[in-house]
Amino acid sequence: MAANDREDPCEHEERPFQALKDQIAGLSLRSGNSDGESNGEAMADDGLKVVEKIESLCMNCEENGETRLLLTKIPYFREIILMSFCCDSCGFSNTEVRSAGQIQEKGSKHTLTLDSPEDMERQVVKSDTATFRVEELDIEMPAGHGRLTNIEGVLSEILKDLEYGQKLRKKEDPELYEKIEDIVQTLIKMMLGGRFPFSVTLDDPSGNSWIEPSSQDKDRKYIKSEYARTAEQNAELGLGESNGNADQDAHHSHGATPHVIPQISTTGDANDSMEDVDIVDGQVYSLPTPCPACSKPAQVNLQLLNIPHFKQVIVSAVVCLECNYRSSDVKTGGEIPQKGKRIWLTVREPVDLRRDILKSETCYLKIPACDVEAVPGTMGGRVTTVEGLLTQIRDDLRKTIFEDDDEEGKGGDSMPEEKRQGWRKFFARLDGAIRGEFEYEILLEDPLGNSYVQNLMVLEPDPGLREEEYVRSAEEEDELGITDMKTKEGRDGEYEKDEITVEEREKAAKLIEEATGAGVA
Repeated sequence: MAANDREDPCEHEERPFQALKDQIAGLSLRSGNSDGESNGEAMADDGLKVVEKIESLCMNCEENGETRLLLTKIPYFREIILMSFCCDSCGFSNTEVRSAGQIQEKGSKHTLTLDSPEDMERQVVKSDTATFRVEELDIEMPAGHGRLTNIEGVLSEILKDLEYGQKLRKKEDPELYEKIEDIVQTLIKMMLGGRFPFSVTLDDPSGNSWIEPSSQDKDRKYIKSEYARTAEQNAELGLGESNGNADQDAHHSHGATPHVIPQISTTGDANDSMEDVDIVDGQVYSLPTPCPACSKPAQVNLQLLNIPHFKQVIVSAVVCLECNYRSSDVKTGGEIPQKGKRIWLTVREPVDLRRDILKSETCYLKIPACDVEAVPGTMGGRVTTVEGLLTQIRDDLRKTIFEDDDEEGKGGDSMPEEKRQGWRKFFARLDGAIRGEFEYEILLEDPLGNSYVQNLMVLEPDPGLREEEYVRSAEEEDELGITDMKTKEGRDGEYEKDEITVEEREKAAKLIEEATGAGVA
């Protein structure tokens, strides 16, 4: 008898989660159940969906109730488990949603600016580790039970929580009542469409929460960014060390000098420091680092490169042998420039697709002809070609919208046909841009001036490339942390903030430009 044909000793026992396990593993359920209600209700569609019923204890009256489980796929997202409990004895009911997949390698943050009633209908998956915020009101729904709803549903739940106990507060604490009532009335106006636009944020360290995107989102309306979790967030998710490695990590994090080993060397002194290492262009160096995904010891490889007619950049790659985590990033060196930079590239011929391009992590990318926008933080730093960058944007978006094996772009059963057709047209247009079938323009806007596009004419002006410098706004300087930098040395030797305002900097830049222009004339 083959190994796969061996008889399971629990074959004839009651196994309430077997159907769910089979569905997750992509296996076919055995047919021929004599009692269809005992093992779940099967719904045959494009894929098999099983509603599993389990008798469970009611925490309200301590009588037996019924829990129903359904594994389903959310378009643009991933598999989730819907859970619903109902008690016939006391009428208590509860619903919850859990991720059916693993904790993601990075945390995720979704920001949506609502400017129309249609945005209130966008689906939301909020895991039990996610925090939902209404930015204009500075209020949030903390981590707790998972939810599968829409924007309006989340706002309604926040409103319900705020209104709870208001009658009692009105008598006992009128001042607190008035403050909460102002927020309640403002939130009601937002839900009725009287306070557009406003922004909401969904932040999840596990990376398993999501706000539905749209192919019509433009001008930074929808922003998704990923970030490396902190040690505290990993511990909250249960990803901390449970063995002796934790002590070793703590030793490194409390002042132990990391061991820097060039890749060409196989030995080294554990007491070496960065000051003793000559950083050579093109040489690869290795450093120990905690894995952003599992917190176990990993390795980061660093290489210094010199881009002609630009500046030095540092290419880094993190490799974890424990969880197979892989990531890469690019950082630019040198001082922060006084101005930001905008670069326009016109793609006319196949040779333009082969241009080298560096997109820094602070760069905003826009392709108007394809309705593509990539805000800072969504892709990290990248050194590639124009074709390679567009291909990565397409592949990342496609994984978000469709399943990996969905080559026809069906998008799941619950995706409306109108949205499905809209995404198909979007990807068809993007594929045409990758193949160079039409002329289009790419904009790179980097407030730190750390992005670069290859000039094919070398020392002569490139007709397909246009650059300009611009003065950063106060918001950009605040987001980049420049506002709080201490760059002026005081009398006591301590550094302090440079109190020059943005207006003064703009005025000084204008005077310099006028003086330069007059000198040339």
